[in-house]
Amino acid sequence: MTPESSSTRHSAVTAPLIGRARFAPGDIVRHRMFDFRGVVFDIDPVFANSDEWYEAIPEEIRPAKEQPYYHLLAENGDSSYIAYVSQQNLVADGDGGPIDHPQVETMFDGLERGRYRVRAIHRH
Repeated sequence: MTPESSSTRHSAVTAPLIGRARFAPGDIVRHRMFDFRGVVFDIDPVFANSDEWYEAIPEEIRPAKEQPYYHLLAENGDSSYIAYVSQQNLVADGDGGPIDHPQVETMFDGLERGRYRVRAIHRH
């Protein structure tokens, strides 16, 4: 085999610019620019959505891919939904009040000191 054969080649892995996630499942967060808040239920260490989704974000506010991205049970004044948000666009929610989302009770055991307790069945 030659040094360039497919069995000996290794693909490079790009490490995220931000070394670790700032938030954890159960944390309540707020978006920096848009009027919504939510509870974290999953984290991707780097962007893991479609290119189409990413390209739909206006370039002037498009976040870097090489950072944690959070899956949120989100709410705004009108509705509840699932959101996918970069770490740079989230801040801790100072309110600490409950999130009004129909899936909160299926993933969490209640609110304690401003954060949700992850149900044992949903822990990694």
